[in-house]
Amino acid sequence: MITEVAAALIQDSAGRYLITRRREGTHLAGLWEFPGGKCHAGETFEACLRRELGEELGGSFTVGEKVETVRWEYPAATVVIHFFRCRLVAGQVEPSPRPSPGSRPSSSRTTSSPPPTPR
Repeated sequence: MITEVAAALIQDSAGRYLITRRREGTHLAGLWEFPGGKCHAGETFEACLRRELGEELGGSFTVGEKVETVRWEYPAATVVIHFFRCRLVAGQVEPSPRPSPGSRPSSSRTTSSPPPTPR
């Protein structure tokens, strides 16, 4: 089974990336990730990101260039993550209430590309 996921690279003026904590009760619960989510059938990656970012963070975002595609192999499934540069254009980032704490900027990344991925 292959799951297609769209993920946002949202960078602030200091060069930090916004990351969110995965919800309790989900695969890899409590770990940090880039915001985004699974694409619905027939949904473009860009539409998926606009929907997911609105649901998870509030505000309105533009979806820019595709930066990278990463394929992760898990024992029960394969996840293909499509990373896009995104920018907040209206409103403000306000994490939706979750059982786990919400969002925070990553303080360790200052480059213009996503973190390196294991191959």
